[in-house]
Amino acid sequence: MFYVGLDVHARQVTFTVLDGDGKLVERGRVRSVEEMRPRLKRLRGRVEVCYEASCGYGHSYDLLHPIVDRVVVAHPGHLRLIYRSRSKNDRNDADGLAKLLYLGEVPEVHVPSLDVRAWRELINARSQVIDKRTRAKCAVRSLLRSAGEVPPRSPNLWTKTGMRWLRAIDLPTASQNLRRDLLLEEIEGFHRQVLRLDQELNHKGQESAAVQRLRTIPGVGPRTAEAMVAFVDDPHRFPNAKAVGQYFVLVPRQDQSGDRNRLGHITREGPSVVRRLIAEAAWQARRRSPTVGASYDRAQRADPQRKKIALVATAHYLVRVMWAMLKRETEWRESVQLAA
Repeated sequence: MFYVGLDVHARQVTFTVLDGDGKLVERGRVRSVEEMRPRLKRLRGRVEVCYEASCGYGHSYDLLHPIVDRVVVAHPGHLRLIYRSRSKNDRNDADGLAKLLYLGEVPEVHVPSLDVRAWRELINARSQVIDKRTRAKCAVRSLLRSAGEVPPRSPNLWTKTGMRWLRAIDLPTASQNLRRDLLLEEIEGFHRQVLRLDQELNHKGQESAAVQRLRTIPGVGPRTAEAMVAFVDDPHRFPNAKAVGQYFVLVPRQDQSGDRNRLGHITREGPSVVRRLIAEAAWQARRRSPTVGASYDRAQRADPQRKKIALVATAHYLVRVMWAMLKRETEWRESVQLAA
């Protein structure tokens, strides 16, 4: 039995090998995970490997999984809470991972299949393009304000008619006109990228029965449904609905000691792209579904100051409902009791 800890970087991999008794067998450094494979094949007996999740963790998993008995990918944030050292270097990190693997105390993360990882990358790519397009639109509005131009209320500035108005206006300086033209070219380019990503995502969503199942919820569109399906991946990996809310970090911070129990804001550590889409879906669902609307009203407590709290609580409710629908393979049903 061998326990191998890897500290993986872009240009080097530091490794530590422990035997079944936790004693050091080998320690060294190679240039890549690919170069580490022959060393692992030479080990006689059961081999378990552990490394931290980082950029490209899925590719490393695909390289190691066929040649060893078990690959464990550790959660970096949770790992720091368990193992701390005043002397931090690559060798100590590899030693720490190997020791935690030997003790069975590694905070493991779920590694989805290659297709699901590619699906997640498309979802994240669309979110990034949307953010870039939004920044360009904000820059256009800032430019108009600095030039003293007030855009018309109707039509919307980003419709075809609004874009024609933007191109037609003559700003005070030539540099402002140039900036306007460049920003409009950026917005049009980002818009084309979004359309291409939507086309690919629509194709994937139509092939997924789970996505179509989640779309039966009023207010939940294709982007929200596919993000939920892709990031949940296997609903059975969560022991209960509470764990799903913690995974997407839709639960508040808690500081409890004795009789004092203080709840704060959410930590925002989970997949932000899903959290944003779920919040938008919750806002739409509260208007279209009596069940979701009742859940929102109950969380708001008729207090106008609790709108944001109620929205997060409703998003948490939706996430738990979606997980249950995926696990049980059922469609949305309105709750007569809640709606009443």
